[in-house]
Amino acid sequence: MLLAVSFVMFAAYICSDNIFSVEKTLTSPAAQAGYEITDGEYGSLAGAYSIFNVYLLMLIFGGLILDKTGIRFTGIFSCALMVAGIALTCGAFYSLRELLDSGEAIATLSFLGDNMRVPVFWAVMGIGLYGVGAEIAGITVTKVIAKWFIGYELALAMGLQLALARLGTGLAYGATPVIVSQTSGNVGLAILIGLILLTVGFIVFIFYTVFDKKLDRQLQESGAEEGGNSPEDEFHFKDILEVFKNPAFWMIAFLCLLFYAAVNPFLKYSTGMMVDKFGMSESLAGLFPMILPMGCIVLTPLFGNIYDKKGHGADLMIFGAILITAVHLLFASPFITQAWVAVLLMVLLGVGFAMLPSAMWPSIAKIMPAKLLGTTMALTFYIQNIGFLFVPKAISAIKTASNDNYTAMMLFFAGLGVVALLISIGVKILDKKKNYGLQIPNIK
Repeated sequence: MLLAVSFVMFAAYICSDNIFSVEKTLTSPAAQAGYEITDGEYGSLAGAYSIFNVYLLMLIFGGLILDKTGIRFTGIFSCALMVAGIALTCGAFYSLRELLDSGEAIATLSFLGDNMRVPVFWAVMGIGLYGVGAEIAGITVTKVIAKWFIGYELALAMGLQLALARLGTGLAYGATPVIVSQTSGNVGLAILIGLILLTVGFIVFIFYTVFDKKLDRQLQESGAEEGGNSPEDEFHFKDILEVFKNPAFWMIAFLCLLFYAAVNPFLKYSTGMMVDKFGMSESLAGLFPMILPMGCIVLTPLFGNIYDKKGHGADLMIFGAILITAVHLLFASPFITQAWVAVLLMVLLGVGFAMLPSAMWPSIAKIMPAKLLGTTMALTFYIQNIGFLFVPKAISAIKTASNDNYTAMMLFFAGLGVVALLISIGVKILDKKKNYGLQIPNIK
């Protein structure tokens, strides 16, 4: 069951990252098989994932739907949204390629203050629709794992799921540049491959629901649900106040925003930095970000296992934030231009990227009752998506103002890491006062 839901997120992560692994192809002129994506359009594409989640509060509605209707309905609904969104994005890129090859004038429009060509607008809409489904799928999968593993190897199970999802990111950054270069810059084909995998993931989740229903029946027959131990305990909307009144929720939610804002948007701009600052070819630069997710495949389950057996969840968050901040500060140095140093720094970033989430996500399951886990995760993801939406816009503005100075961009990411470090220290202090159990093992 863990493998089934992990495959869904594996496919989702491929679709989330494959476009941004070929930044140089997107921004190159049409005469060089590029798509002539401007800095403003690229920033809109990079932030599109969170448009509907933030502005229309879709993620929060998704969490309420999950807690009210359960895993099976919400999972199928979220998979359908992902498939529809990527299908729209795929069609938009094929349309843009056709218009560029024909030499026709392409109409433009303004959306949320940004000017963009019409096919780019539809790509933004597709990514936004996909983002709604992907985030709801993410909280659904978290609740699935809590349902099957709470009281057992919860952090290890979440770590394995994250590891398999990160494998999708690694393949997106590693394989997509090769596919695009071998097909004369056909980004639409790379998106189509992701769409096919995502459709398979949809089918796999339908397979999962059969066994989820069987588990519910077994829990009911054993009396576990009546005892209040099932993650499917009855949910009431008034219970949401419990989430808002919990200070640990707010601290971990903002830690989540800062941590992921310091890493995920960085990956979307890292291939350009590897080409311009470290002198790598685009194909090699596309492989470079693979280091981070590939390290997570091994390290996230390892750190999760440590949390399960030894505890120290708050400490893992602190050390992860320290590593991320230090790496970004070193990347910001104008004197570091050697490719081997960049590889070493990405390895260290991968350690931090594995360490902090391996403790953060299981800790949410500790501070909240199971019946509120969907809503809690949805609110956490909503706050996280604020970073996903506005950080790319901030980076586009910083690059324009600094004439593509990567030092300024990396100092911004390092600043996010510093604040994340301060909040993670605050989480440890709060845990000591409130006795959430973040420093004790998960296995009972």
